[in-house]
Amino acid sequence: MNAPTRIGVRELRANLSGLLRKARNGESFIVMSRDVVVAQINPPTPDPAKRRVAGALKGQIWIADDFDSWPDDFLDAMEGN
Repeated sequence: MNAPTRIGVRELRANLSGLLRKARNGESFIVMSRDVVVAQINPPTPDPAKRRVAGALKGQIWIADDFDSWPDDFLDAMEGN
């Protein structure tokens, strides 16, 4: 992982669109004003709600009819009988 690039406020103002594009593509920036950190720009974190889509695998997954039933001898062994 690379260290964030340090930029000045003047550079931020002059190149805001380009810097935001770079941040969207994974780069981080620390904004400095007179050698003092005033802000940090990081790439966005993935939205967990957008990762999953209900029904996206419909028709692609098969589950056996006896998926949730256990053999009696297995249950007995688990219960210590």
